[in-house]
Amino acid sequence: MRTIEISTEFIKLQQLLKLADIVGYGSDAKMLILNGQVKVNGEIAHERGKKIREGDIVEVEGEEDLTVKVNGEI
Repeated sequence: MRTIEISTEFIKLQQLLKLADIVGYGSDAKMLILNGQVKVNGEIAHERGKKIREGDIVEVEGEEDLTVKVNGEI
């Protein structure tokens, strides 16, 4: 599992996928999500703007699972 560090309370799913270099553009993230290839905490994600918080687990088909850690104080 790969940990992505952020400095805010949450990150939107689409932004996380870009930050983790899984996609290059928001439109690529949109297609992964629309195709049901992304899960958050074991459930298929349906919205690009879903808030991902510390400890959430994001699974993308064909990629290493991701988790988020807040770095520092919010």
